[in-house]
Amino acid sequence: MRGATQTKMVVAAVAIALAATACGSSNSGSSKSSGDGGSKSAINAQGTFSYQSSEPQRPLQPANAMEVGGGRIIQELFKGLVDYDPSTGKLRNQVAESIETKDAQHYTVKLKSGWTFHDGTPVDAASFVDAWNWAANPKNDQINSSWFSDIKGYDEVHPDKGAAKATTMSGLKVVDDHTFTIDLTGPVSYFEYKLGYAAFSPLPKVFFTNPKKYGEAPIGNGPYEFVKWVHNQGVTVKAFPNYAGVDKPKNGGIVFKVETTGEAAYKELQSDTLDVMDQVPPSALASYKADLGDRAVDQPQGAIQNISFAMFNKAWQGKDKNLVRQGLSMAIDRDTITKTVLQGSREPADSWVAPGVMGYEKGVCGAACTYDPAKAKELIKQGGGVPGNKVTILYNADGGHKEWVDAVCNSIRQATGVECAGDSKPDFKTARDLVTTKKFDSLSRTGWVMDYPLNANFLRDVYVTGADANDAGYSSPEFDKLAHAADKATSVEETAKLYAEAEKQLAVDMPSIPLWYYKTTSGYSNNVTNVKFDSFGNPVFTDVEVKQK
Repeated sequence: MRGATQTKMVVAAVAIALAATACGSSNSGSSKSSGDGGSKSAINAQGTFSYQSSEPQRPLQPANAMEVGGGRIIQELFKGLVDYDPSTGKLRNQVAESIETKDAQHYTVKLKSGWTFHDGTPVDAASFVDAWNWAANPKNDQINSSWFSDIKGYDEVHPDKGAAKATTMSGLKVVDDHTFTIDLTGPVSYFEYKLGYAAFSPLPKVFFTNPKKYGEAPIGNGPYEFVKWVHNQGVTVKAFPNYAGVDKPKNGGIVFKVETTGEAAYKELQSDTLDVMDQVPPSALASYKADLGDRAVDQPQGAIQNISFAMFNKAWQGKDKNLVRQGLSMAIDRDTITKTVLQGSREPADSWVAPGVMGYEKGVCGAACTYDPAKAKELIKQGGGVPGNKVTILYNADGGHKEWVDAVCNSIRQATGVECAGDSKPDFKTARDLVTTKKFDSLSRTGWVMDYPLNANFLRDVYVTGADANDAGYSSPEFDKLAHAADKATSVEETAKLYAEAEKQLAVDMPSIPLWYYKTTSGYSNNVTNVKFDSFGNPVFTDVEVKQK
């Protein structure tokens, strides 16, 4: 998922529904005791809390969020066949009773009974099949439509060129209310992993009567139901009392607040007017553990920070330019920047896949990710020089990125003499709109948080020609050939091994520069307890408990 986590910020004093109880100030409802830092506090099971978020880039439709601002909200409003246990990271069934296959190509899905949407209508097999067919249709402009490309008939619904020959994928068949089948174009060993992504969520029948309306006021089947969306201020959700999943909420709801800077969000956290942070801003990294004590969070996360080249720009095309891109990467002193500017909260990256993910291999980037000013100058010269002898890095100003962007530019400038400047945009949505429409000149911040714990998610979904998340516009026949071979493997282990081979091509072409791996550096207020984060960097929203006031 796009947007490494510092892109989601929150606004002070947002007057939206439930805001009065966003920090657990409601005194109604049942209560119990819960440990927090060695003390016990009464818990208000109906209390709501606030979370540092960002304005969703697109309507709140399951297949229409590639960035975390909308994605994390959708994950709480909808629930698919499977998801990932936040404690173990393993797949677990949610709406699915079973998903069976003998060949990783033909699947039979059986659904549990008792699941309903927030409007009371049942979740059945057609809810999934209709949703996936709708999302695959290019007329509906879903940013994650390519996630359905493994399914037989996708190419007739969503052809690369020309008019569509069908409106539904032939690989999806409803057998009965609780059974449907999925036929893929070929074996995909990790297809069940992909089913944990929110794009594969079901949709109620009423959605199709007015998708635009229900993109603004979604009706899902997840642990929380929609209350209100005040644009550029926040989204409010409340616990769904009839939720049938295994992760029932321990609180009454969430206010996803939007703010202009990470610094403002951190001040709110310290004053207990914001309850859960996404990421501590760079300016507070040196002090946040002392400030927050046992409410500070520091743990690994399956995410990476890259900066991607505008490979769609002719100035960056041609084999010689790969030497220039490699040289610019060598000009970045990752070790010093992560230790000083980022206060040790990040680990220098030497590959395009985050550690802890199946298929991760250390050192794939090789010399290109090692600071070497002399070699950097040499390669840039051999490649014909940087276009205009200047690069800019597009980033969102609301995400706490200025400090490290400036540091990266200073490193490039001092090492090579190439001029470098940050290209700041006011918020994440504005920056992402420019990136997804290919309107940046040279470099853009393109962080990636895993959607499923396999190297294919960092590689196939970002660097295959035409992939929805291929922000760079990168196209390599060599990489594509290796990726397609990996997709045809009959075991997840073999898929991971073959994708590791494909990753080596990125070190040759250098369509993006790996900078560092993320950690979850966060914290929470005195109003909440039982705050945990999963390996995706997400709070386990349903587990958060609000203290009784």
